[in-house]
Amino acid sequence: MWAVPAWGGEVWVTRLDGVVGVALEEHLDTTLRRAREERVHLLVVELDTPGGLVASMNAMARAIAGSSVPVAVWVGPSGARAASAGAFLVQAAHVAALAPGTHLGAAHPVGLGGKDLESKELDRKIVNDLSARMRALAQERGRNPEMAARMVGESVSLTAREALKERVVDALTADVPALLRDVEGRTVVLQGGRAVELHPRGQRIVSVPLPLRLKLLEAVSRPDVAALALSAGVFALILEASAPGGYLFGTAGVLLLLVASYGLKVLPVNLAGVALLLAGVGILAADLFVGGVGVLSLLGIGALGMGALLSFRAPGGELLPPSSPSLYVVLALLGLCFAVVLRAVWRAQRKRPTSGVEELTQASARVVVALDPEGMVLHRGELWKARLREGGFAHVGEEVRVVEVRGLLLEVESLSPVEGKDPVSDEEGSP
Repeated sequence: MWAVPAWGGEVWVTRLDGVVGVALEEHLDTTLRRAREERVHLLVVELDTPGGLVASMNAMARAIAGSSVPVAVWVGPSGARAASAGAFLVQAAHVAALAPGTHLGAAHPVGLGGKDLESKELDRKIVNDLSARMRALAQERGRNPEMAARMVGESVSLTAREALKERVVDALTADVPALLRDVEGRTVVLQGGRAVELHPRGQRIVSVPLPLRLKLLEAVSRPDVAALALSAGVFALILEASAPGGYLFGTAGVLLLLVASYGLKVLPVNLAGVALLLAGVGILAADLFVGGVGVLSLLGIGALGMGALLSFRAPGGELLPPSSPSLYVVLALLGLCFAVVLRAVWRAQRKRPTSGVEELTQASARVVVALDPEGMVLHRGELWKARLREGGFAHVGEEVRVVEVRGLLLEVESLSPVEGKDPVSDEEGSP
């Protein structure tokens, strides 16, 4: 087979990190289209994923397999993985490479809760279909189709060295520059049988980042964001139900639940973790309504943390915990916000009424007709008949405190007791 040099120009490098879903699918499709238009020599995809949606995986694998630009998928750096849907992307690539310390496989499909599909017949059909898909991709690239199919049918997972030994990848390279050196002079076959020879050494390397819009879309599919958006959304709706009319909490709750629904769609759910999340929300709401001292709040926040850790499973079946720093930060902020709300509720419950008879008591008034022991006082612009509770005398202009309301009579006590009285001066100062 005669090989022609691949297009000249540049080597593009982009990173797919996270759950395979709509965001990564759109980014890969856009990048491949632009690479074709600009006649890029080679597209390198740095991959690290626990898996994701079958529909997105199929679309991405088709885009790679049918690309007129050579695509090299490199799983790295050390510690990265290409599990479940990621294994299909590796097999679809014209060049497949892993960094030392990485692994791929565990591509058996799972349903809700990270378990096998409930119907054995349906499970068998889907497994057979995906196994054939994996086998076809491996055969097309000259790799080991049987071992590739076992990653689906038997959930086989291989380390980087095992994958190279079993011929399901083409190279073991520590980084992208090493990958470019390894593929120098390699011939790959593009769609339609066109063979091209790769010469990436010396080509300008261009990084193609994930756009901000897609970063936000990808972020909501992460376990920590999805779990806490679910909790915050339910809690916001509870607050709206407890104090209807403002619509702020209700609107925020609906938006947060919509955000959480995207993550729940992409990530297989562990029902025990979701139950802990909802229990945490319920405990926080209970503490809010009973006006407790915060002990229930601590238990609720703890339940939210455990729920976030247990809510999701990777498509390969293992627990998919959120990143610890982000979880701690969000839980701390949630606890702080709830403490502020709880304090406001506690203060509102202890606050004296600001209207009615209760509002008059303990308030101060100014004497306008001397109290001997009865007279008149001015309270918030209103004249009231008043009487000193313990007798005595209060001069005009003196401040007194209201201690009881008896119909239209205020019983007061002097704030600055005065011995004796001066009737003449009081009468002269009387209105």
